[in-house]
Amino acid sequence: MNKSEQLSDQHAGRSPHENVVKAESDGINLRTIAKTVGVHVSTVSRVLRAGPESAQSETAVRVLEVADRLGYRPNRVAAGLRTSSTQSIGVVSPRLHDVMVSILCHSIEATSRYSGYQMLLSTPPDDMGEQFRSVEFLLSHRVDGLILTSLHRDESVFVDRLRELPIPVLAANRHQGDLLPSVICDDREGGRLATEYLINLGHTRIGIIAGSRHASTGFDRLLGYRDALNAAGIEIDEALITHTDFEAEGGVIGAHSLLSLAQPPTAIFAVNDMAAIGVLGAAQQRGLRVPDELSVIGYNDIPVVAHLPIPLTTVHSPLSQMGEHAVIHLLKAIRGERPISEVLPVSLVVRASTAPPK
Repeated sequence: MNKSEQLSDQHAGRSPHENVVKAESDGINLRTIAKTVGVHVSTVSRVLRAGPESAQSETAVRVLEVADRLGYRPNRVAAGLRTSSTQSIGVVSPRLHDVMVSILCHSIEATSRYSGYQMLLSTPPDDMGEQFRSVEFLLSHRVDGLILTSLHRDESVFVDRLRELPIPVLAANRHQGDLLPSVICDDREGGRLATEYLINLGHTRIGIIAGSRHASTGFDRLLGYRDALNAAGIEIDEALITHTDFEAEGGVIGAHSLLSLAQPPTAIFAVNDMAAIGVLGAAQQRGLRVPDELSVIGYNDIPVVAHLPIPLTTVHSPLSQMGEHAVIHLLKAIRGERPISEVLPVSLVVRASTAPPK
C-alpha cells in the first residue's frame, strides 16, 4: 500500500491493518483470518475444520468469530477435490409449511452454515417412496451426510435402505428406536406432563388428538398420556383417543369427534400446537368457552400460541436446539466418530387455555 492509499484510509477512519481485510473481502481466505486474529494459518485451518462444537480455547472462539464477521466461505470445489467432501448436508423434510418444521430446518441451516457446510433441502410429500427419491437426489449431489425429519415408525424397509447408504444418516424430531441415530425431544415425558397437569386441575375426561399413527412423536406423546392416567388410577377410555393429521384442520375434525361423544371430554390434549389451534376453533363453533367449559393443551410452543386471543398452555420443545444438536452429531459422524442419539428435555408452559372443570 502506498502513502496516498494510507492517507486515504486514515481520512476514512480506517487503519492500514483494517485495509488488509478490506482489500481481501471479496475473497476472504485463511490468511486473512490469521492476520486479523494474529495466529498462524495452520491454526485457523485446524479450528475451521473442527467446527464450533470443538471450540474450547479463547483462540478458537476468536477465529470462529472473525471468520463469521468477515463472511468467510470455504472453497468447496477445491476442498472436495482434496478430500472427496462437498462440505454439504442433505435434509429431507416434508411439511415445511408447518411452523415447527420450519423452525427446526432454520436451525439446521444456520448451524450447518456456521460450521462451514451448506444445507441442501428437499421437501417431498410425506410418503416414504417420495422421501427416498429425495434421498437419491441428494446423494447424486454428493452430500456428506443426511438428516431426515419425518420418518415413519412402521417403515422398516425404508430404514434398512437408509442404513445401507455410504454416508451417515441421522433422524431429527422423529426416531426409529435403535435402528438410526436421532435427536428428539422427550415426547413421552411431554405427553405425561400435559396429561398430569390436567388431572391435577381435576379433569378425568381428557381427550387426546394423537396425530398421525405413523409418527413417533404422536405415538410417544400418547404413551405419556396413558402413563399419566394409569398413575392417577383413571381408567383409559379408548373413545377419548382420536388420530388426525398435525394441521389445524385435523384439530377441528378431532375436536368435533370428541365433543360429539355422549360423555364428551372436559379437556383436550392435542399433540401439536396447530391441531390445538384447530381445537380452539372447534370450541368456538360449538359455543364452548375456553377454558371455562373446555381446557385445551398443545405441544411444541411455537411462537404464535403465546399471542392468541386465549394464550395456549403447551409443552415447550427446544426446536432450535434440536436442529443444532442434529448437525453437531451428524458432523461428528461424518468425521468418523460413532454416531449417537440424544433426547432433549421438555417443559410445560401454563397459559390461559386451561382451568379446573366446572
